[in-house]
Order: sequence, then C-alpha cells, then structure tokens
Amino acid sequence: MTNNPSNKVAIAIIAGLFFIFGFITWVNGALIPFMKTINELTEAQSYLVASASYISFVVMALPASYLLQKIGYRMGMSVGLFIMALGALVFIPAAEARTYWMFLAGIFIQGTGMTILQTAANPYITILGPIESGAQRIAIMGIANKVAGALGSLIFGALLLKGIDEVNAQLDSVSSDEKAALLSQMADSVFTPYLVMAIVLFALGFLMRKAPLPPVEAVIEEHTKDQSENNKTIFQYPHLWLGMLTLFVYVGAEVIAGDTIISYGIALGISASTSKFFTTLTLMAMVVTYALGVILIPKYISQQKALQISALLGILFSALILLTDGFTSVLFVAALGVANALVWPAVWPLTLEGLGKHTKTASALLIMAIAGGAIIPPLYGQLVDKGKETLLETGLDPSTALATSAQESYYILIPCYIIIFGFAIFAKKRSRSFNTQL
Repeated sequence: MTNNPSNKVAIAIIAGLFFIFGFITWVNGALIPFMKTINELTEAQSYLVASASYISFVVMALPASYLLQKIGYRMGMSVGLFIMALGALVFIPAAEARTYWMFLAGIFIQGTGMTILQTAANPYITILGPIESGAQRIAIMGIANKVAGALGSLIFGALLLKGIDEVNAQLDSVSSDEKAALLSQMADSVFTPYLVMAIVLFALGFLMRKAPLPPVEAVIEEHTKDQSENNKTIFQYPHLWLGMLTLFVYVGAEVIAGDTIISYGIALGISASTSKFFTTLTLMAMVVTYALGVILIPKYISQQKALQISALLGILFSALILLTDGFTSVLFVAALGVANALVWPAVWPLTLEGLGKHTKTASALLIMAIAGGAIIPPLYGQLVDKGKETLLETGLDPSTALATSAQESYYILIPCYIIIFGFAIFAKKRSRSFNTQL
C-alpha cells in the first residue's frame, strides 16, 4: 500500500503536518525560561507552559474523535490548523498585558488544535500501509517533526532569549518601574513571530480542505472483519491500556529531555546564548535515530525490539545524567533523544494492532496519554524547587543549590523508561500470540 502513488502524496502531506506539530511544540523549550523571566515565576510555575499545551490532549481528545467521525480526517485537520492559528493570535494581547494566564490560554488553544490534528494524523499514517511497517512510516513523520522542532527552538530561542542574561542580572538592582519596563520590552518580542505563525496556519488550514488524502475507513472495516472483533468492547484490550500508560510516561520523559535542557544548562552556569542551542541537540539526536528506524524497521529489526533497546538506553542515559557533571551531564540529557525517538513510532502500531472498529476511539485514548507531558515535567520542576530549598538550608549558595537540585531531579526519568521496557516485553509476547491465532 505504501508504494501507491496516492499514498506517497498523503504521506508527504501528513509529514507536513508533523513538521507543524514539531515547530510549535518544541518552541516550549525557549518559552519556559522566557516566561519564567517576564512573569517572575518559580521553576515549577514555569513548567506550566508544557502543562497548558499537553493537558489539552486530555480535555479535547475524545471531542476531537467525535468531530472526526462527523467531518472526516481532511476537514478535521483543516479545523485543527485554524484553531492553532487562533491560539497564536492570543499571544499578542498576552504580551501587551504581560499576563501569564493569557499566555497559558494561548498555548492551550494551540494544543486543542494540535489534539485534533494528532487524533487524525497518527492513526491515518499507521493504517495507510501494513501494520508491521507502521513504525517506519511514523519514523518518517518523526524526522519531519523533530527537524521542525530544532528549527523552531533555534528561531524562537534567538528571538525570545536574546539579552535574557543581561535582563536577569539587572532585575534585582533596578527600581520597580525600570523592572516593569525591561520585562515589558522583552515580552514584546513575541509579537512578530506569533503573528507570522498565525498567518501561516490560517493559510495551511484553507489549503488542507483541498488536500488529496485517500480514505482509510475501508481498511479499518476490512481489518475488523478479518479479526472477528465485532463483539468485543474496548475494555477487553489490555494492550491498549498498557499502551496508554507507556505513551503517558514516554511523553513526560520526552518533554523533560527537550524542554528542561535549556533551563538546566542555565542553572549549571552556562550562558543563555549557548544554552539556547541545547534543545536542538536533543532533537537532532532524535532525527538521526528516526532515520535509522526508517532503514532498519521492519527489515532488520522488529518494532518490539526497537522499543526494548530504546527503553534500556533511556535507563542508561538517565543514570549517566546523575553520575556526570557540567556540560557532560547536559550531553546525556540531549542523548535521551536517541532513547526517545523510536518509542512513539513503535507504541502506536503495537497498540492499534487488532483493534479494528475501535481504532478511532483507541487513537483518541492514546492522544489523551500525551497528558504525561502536562504532568511529569511540572513534577520535575517541583522536585527542583524542593531540592533547592533543602540544599539552601545546608548552607549552599543559591546558584549551586539550583544546579545540584536540577541535576538530581532527573531521577524521575528512570521509572518512566522501566515502564516502557515492560510494555516492550508484553508487546513481544502478545504479538507472538496474536499471529499464532491468525
């Protein structure tokens, strides 16, 4: 099916959507330190930037599934782009007012649009070809996603974090009026990029209405018939719920690796002008690993084996973050990109396999699991704040206490990767049983 010319066009279009996901999602790495400064936030509060984006996947995933059933994939994707454009426009009055909740509202609205797009795009690309090569196609999407994320991080890092070191250095020594003027001037830097973003998203929304996307509903119906699954309820598929848990912890780990690395570098005393490139390191590590996945899956390595290796690497790199110092430790945070890259591509086909008529609902549930990105990163932020307070009581200076706590709090990643490894083992056993029954 993948060799069908119409499918190749569809893959290219969906890859374009994943490019958009990546560009907007990974801007959060620059937004977190930016918001922390202009709104004078704690570490935990600053990570609500990630929460506002990812919590929308919980709230809106099932409504998005209902919407797609009514208007179809193509129109649903168009609506998602329009909603994302509206979210971008909210940043303009938010910057004028320098009001944190307005920024969070804009991020939530953009997340709502992305929820609709993700609910449509992920199952669509999974079903567009053989299930055993689903991870290969999603890996191609991942390359588009993370290349865009790297570009977004670089562009918005340059625009939003320019002069942030100087501003932070002045905040404690200027009057309240001078502080307000400095922070307002810095907040205004979001105006042009988010206006351009809104215009581009509106244009793409109109273009998506005419996109040549072949229907996949017939494939789902055929698969349902072949598997004789018509009498089962969605609660009778334990691998779906385990897949949801796996994606929940995975997205949390991925967001920590990409969105905390800039703040971590700054906490270690590395300048913002250098640290702003660190998210790009994480994303480029993912792109290289995605490329390997495209080559290796399924010809040389199965989806299950790729997931096992990824989980083990995650455990190893997380431990090395804790055991090394300075820039070396930062590099191991970036190396988590290697561990993370093939988790999402592998979990989707392994979870959707055999679900038949429940595929759309299951896809919405898997999208809801993206909420891990809303919950786990703020937990990391709280660990950093609490650890810093404890270390200050021992007499450490504030900068050393922050750096030490930021590093030690990465232990939260280890149980996440253990859960991913457990699902990989379960999926391997289930796949053998499933294929035997066929």
